[in-house]
Amino acid sequence: MNTQLSLWIEIPVVVLLVLSSLFALIGAIGLLRMKDYFQRMHPPALASTLGAWCVALASIVYFSALKSGPVLHAWLIPILLSITVPVTTLLLARAALFRKRMAGDDVPAEVSSRRSESGS
Repeated sequence: MNTQLSLWIEIPVVVLLVLSSLFALIGAIGLLRMKDYFQRMHPPALASTLGAWCVALASIVYFSALKSGPVLHAWLIPILLSITVPVTTLLLARAALFRKRMAGDDVPAEVSSRRSESGS
């Protein structure tokens, strides 16, 4: 089997893979530069999702060219990441907010307690 691909296929694959590594680097830098836990959550979550989309697209382009037909099952990974990463981030933020509230730190009041106090 000949695995030599055209330069027109290899260039976009390499660009997408380098772009995904840049997203990972940006996420890591954002993780280090942000001051508190809530700010640190956003850059890695966003960067890992964008990086996964780039890797999946590079995989689709490469293996579709290699097999001379569409190979789309690699989309499953970034689609699942796009669903699970925001949910996980929200749950981690709520857990951290609960811990800060229990420790007596100054945090915003609970949304549910505002509704019950106003009589709604």
